[in-house]
Amino acid sequence: MIGAYWAGGLGVSNTDSFIEEVTEEVRKDRLFALYRRYGWIAALAVLLIVGGATWNEVRKNQAQTRAEALGDAILGALDSADPQQRILSLSQIEAHTGGARAVVSMLTAAEQSEEEQSDAASATLQALAADSDAPEIYRQIASFKALTQAVDMSLDARMMAFEVLAQAGNPLRVLAVEQMALLDIEAGDRASAVARLKALLEDAEVTTGLTRRATALLQALGATSDAG
Repeated sequence: MIGAYWAGGLGVSNTDSFIEEVTEEVRKDRLFALYRRYGWIAALAVLLIVGGATWNEVRKNQAQTRAEALGDAILGALDSADPQQRILSLSQIEAHTGGARAVVSMLTAAEQSEEEQSDAASATLQALAADSDAPEIYRQIASFKALTQAVDMSLDARMMAFEVLAQAGNPLRVLAVEQMALLDIEAGDRASAVARLKALLEDAEVTTGLTRRATALLQALGATSDAG
């Protein structure tokens, strides 16, 4: 009876435990074999993660160091009391990114404009507008400002260039339309100028300052009664 119980009860239990232990050992052996075969992949992944994080920190530190050096160079250049020296110092600054070059070029063009060096300022801005590494918004601003200073450029050519900037979606669209209205006035086309200015006043993107300028131009054109 006892033997039968052992065989039918404890014997079965011990057998199950033995099977589980063997299965566990087999599982461990397989895992160990897989680790020995493919463990280098996990190790490489860890190294890549750690190395990537370290490289990112190094790049961040390098970028911060370059940004600080650029800021110091700009401040040093603008600190001079001599306008020509400011322009020269700005032109000698070494910028490592398209965005940094754009900032330096903008400052250089501003100094050139202050000294009534319109041709030089226009050339600086045109070079920035053609810089494919510079952020698009800087290129567009440079193109816009270059056109406003391109006194030697024909009226038709300037109008066509501003039409490109006045396309839907361009962040400088309303400013370009304002310039086109000024070109209409320059060409003696009062009707077109009035139409553009009225359209600006109804534009959802027009700013307060631009609204004031457009209203003043309409008054100067004698269109106050229908300007609103």
